[in-house]
Amino acid sequence: MRLCAERVRFSYPRGADVVSDVSLAVGSGEMLAVAGPNGSGKSTLLGLLSGVSTPSAGQVLLEGRDVRTIDRREMARSIAVVPQDAAMTFPFTVAETVLMGRAPHRGRFGLETPRDVAVAERAMERTGVSEFAGRPVTELSGGERQRVVIARALAQEPRILLLDEPTTHLDLRHATAVLDLLAELNVTDGVAIVAVLHDLTSAAMHFGRIAFLRAGQLVAEGSPEEIVQESMIRRVFDVDVRVRMDAGVLVVHPMPKRPN
Repeated sequence: MRLCAERVRFSYPRGADVVSDVSLAVGSGEMLAVAGPNGSGKSTLLGLLSGVSTPSAGQVLLEGRDVRTIDRREMARSIAVVPQDAAMTFPFTVAETVLMGRAPHRGRFGLETPRDVAVAERAMERTGVSEFAGRPVTELSGGERQRVVIARALAQEPRILLLDEPTTHLDLRHATAVLDLLAELNVTDGVAIVAVLHDLTSAAMHFGRIAFLRAGQLVAEGSPEEIVQESMIRRVFDVDVRVRMDAGVLVVHPMPKRPN
């Protein structure tokens, strides 16, 4: 399955472009990290890829079909989205919340089947939230809720997974576990992954491709070795860093400014 953005542009009424002339593609078995400064259009780009937002120009294609022409339930059977901050204001249990991810697959009367329950339980196991299954999501910490949202997305059994800063609220152990899980889904299940990330070291470690956005434009795209370079990071982020290879992993160290 392939998802393509072809020269997409997005702007609010009477406003400047938030995303301008961006072309990207991701297919089965690929992992793409999107990085850039705050306000560079990363989340907006995910919204365009998911079909939630409509481009002002250009188009987004899923298997060659314009996503604007695809029924939302059909889209949800192919693409799952993990937003940056998912609102959870109602005290549904964790199990109930994850089971909501099965909605696109349910029959006419919306009743859960034994397979729906099994898929939801497996999603909870993979994200480490099974122990919270009976607890209301409103009683969980931010990091625990984030893992529940990821579990709900996995319960959709998507072929493409879009994530907006999935590790933001997680401690080091759980952030690493989530990134390892994404790599596992990619390798074993062939799920295409697109994730907005701030940690360039994690992006270089787990993702085969990285795209840098700045001011709504695609500045560079390629393998970590090609674009995680000191000069490129300085150009995109306006910050000095040192990039070193450590045990086969590209490690990005920000350099503190020296007082005058």
